[in-house]
Amino acid sequence: MEGEDLAMTDAPNGFVDSHVDMEDRDDPTEAGELFKPIPRLGLLPTGCCYDDRMKLHANADYGPSPHHPEDPRRIEEIMKIFKKAGLVYTGPDSELANVLRDNPTKYMWRIPARPATKQEICTVHTPGHYDWVRELSDTSTRELRSLSHKLDQGRASLYVGGMSYEAALLAAGGCVETCKNVVVGQVKNAFAIIRPPGHHAEYDVPMGFCLFNNVPIGAKVCQNEYPDTCRKVLILDWDVHHGNGTQNMFYDDPNILYISLHVYDNGNFYPGKPDNPMIPDGDLDKVGEGPGRGKNVNIPWPSQGMGDGEYLAAFQKIVMPIAQEFNPDLVIISAGFDAADGDELGGCFVTPACYAHMTHMLMSLAGGKVAVCLEGGYNLKAISNSALAVAQTLMGEPPPQLKTPPINKEAARVLARVQAAQAPFWECMRPGIIDVRQLGERTSRLHDVIRGYQRQILSEKYGMIALFIQRDVLYKSFENQVLITPGLQAKRKIIFIIHDPPELKVMPDLVDNTVDPHNGFIMDGVMSYIDWAHQNDFGILDVNIPHYITHPEDMDAFTARPDERTLQRQIQDLVCYIWDNYLQLYDVEDLFVVGVGNAYLGVKVLLTNRDCKSRIQGVINFVTGNLRPVKSETDTDLSSWYKQNSLVYVTNDHACWGDADLKKKVLKKRFGGVQRSPEVGLNRMMEAHAKEVFEFISNRAGKDTSGNTTEDEV
Repeated sequence: MEGEDLAMTDAPNGFVDSHVDMEDRDDPTEAGELFKPIPRLGLLPTGCCYDDRMKLHANADYGPSPHHPEDPRRIEEIMKIFKKAGLVYTGPDSELANVLRDNPTKYMWRIPARPATKQEICTVHTPGHYDWVRELSDTSTRELRSLSHKLDQGRASLYVGGMSYEAALLAAGGCVETCKNVVVGQVKNAFAIIRPPGHHAEYDVPMGFCLFNNVPIGAKVCQNEYPDTCRKVLILDWDVHHGNGTQNMFYDDPNILYISLHVYDNGNFYPGKPDNPMIPDGDLDKVGEGPGRGKNVNIPWPSQGMGDGEYLAAFQKIVMPIAQEFNPDLVIISAGFDAADGDELGGCFVTPACYAHMTHMLMSLAGGKVAVCLEGGYNLKAISNSALAVAQTLMGEPPPQLKTPPINKEAARVLARVQAAQAPFWECMRPGIIDVRQLGERTSRLHDVIRGYQRQILSEKYGMIALFIQRDVLYKSFENQVLITPGLQAKRKIIFIIHDPPELKVMPDLVDNTVDPHNGFIMDGVMSYIDWAHQNDFGILDVNIPHYITHPEDMDAFTARPDERTLQRQIQDLVCYIWDNYLQLYDVEDLFVVGVGNAYLGVKVLLTNRDCKSRIQGVINFVTGNLRPVKSETDTDLSSWYKQNSLVYVTNDHACWGDADLKKKVLKKRFGGVQRSPEVGLNRMMEAHAKEVFEFISNRAGKDTSGNTTEDEV
């Protein structure tokens, strides 16, 4: 339904009588019936605030280069798609009275934008900041161009023009009117299509395309004018950039809950870390201060590339539980659409359907009083399609069916850390969260207890003892992790086992999430191999590689496993030390190396960093994670030797088996004697293939395996 957009000062379907212009207005009875308050929220329309004059904010430093990302056309494109979809009335004025009477929720009701007052703006900004923006109107074009060029650098990232002040007043005033109309019940919810955006603007300086911080102004005005019905406000910011200005304005406010989902990338993504280290950034440990502790929730994505799965998981696990416990009187969405699929600046993949679902969830709060206020978003197609999905949801259309992809593992870890950071302040965040500081001094990590148990068992059964490592760093890291049979140096046959810790399975109480010891299970497939080796007169060198090497100062209850590069460095130092100082000095005839789990990386680093293949009779690996090639630029025969002298069992559900190209690749000689196991999981594989492994070792003991080969690639 195309048509001419009606001027905001004439807004024929607005809510203030001075803005209503219809043929039968002379009949006060009918007009009174038309605008009589409607008690049922579901019969109220969705509001829409828009004013063409906000496009007058433009870059004075114009030139032949492409449009600045914060393009004036952003709001125009959103309004166009609202009209095209039939959300905004564009017909003749003469029909409007009948439309409003017969179907008041068919269209979005226009909310007139007005300039915000200095008093309203100074509820969150300093008078000096207000004056700085006001003075732009009196600045010459030449000075504005110079100022824009200067400000469009680094963290400030801002441009200004001769009409920036007037447009910024309308954006702030439009946000105020949108929020007020929602609070007093003139509309059930509303969408403010406003610019310039606001959430980067600090209380005393503009920043990041933002002059006045629109949403905080709207929130504070509503709190001040409607203290009985709008005491607690939730500001949900899904712009891809952290709303540093909004956070800092309410960092100690107990009645404003600010939740932000944004790309953080360890502080490298805009707006990054402030120059002043005392000012909080967007990391997850910034939870507010004083009475506002817990009222600041940052969900900082580790990188770009996040999509529907990550955002919906954040809503389900963090946003909605905390928001429901907070129980706000008003929800304001700082709706930047630069995380939308197609926005090059944001680099994420959130679809319009996902925005619809997030909006729908937020509509369950505050009795449905939701005000959506535009922030960023710089791809015109992506921003308009995303805004349309949000508006249609506000008007009552159900969100489209959405198949969510699996969540990124690093993002899932971020959500777990956010939960832990917020657990002290929110009851809903506490299940499963442990505060290590409250456990007392007589506390041990479970992996240390398990290793102690293994050492006790192996000591009692076979007299195994800890191998002393004469390097401080290695000794502190791997104390009690390397166990050997007595007299290992005299053994002619040795099995060198490098393995992950035993697997744990626990069944928590489904009511209070507690775990009783009798509901936990340890699965240790390595023990049966040690038993067999002892029975067959092998010396045993058992190396347990912890998933994480703890330190006395560690206070986090949850610590992610190290990345592969860190793990490889730790294992390499250890296995090379053991080889250099023990195994290569022994007069051993039959040496077999066994790698289990991620720790099988130790086999690779030993073979590629030490000339040891002539001393090794065979290699056995059990793999559930990444398959790593064994190859050397200095020893061209290493891969062929590895192929001929190894058994590499790969779990049945490994990704390589589901891709024809990967399957072909892993059968090449540098990956060893790869076999697809019919079992899934380390312990199941070790149990199923024990007989084959024992035969492999028995048949090779005493044979020469050092011969070179020119076997071609498979």
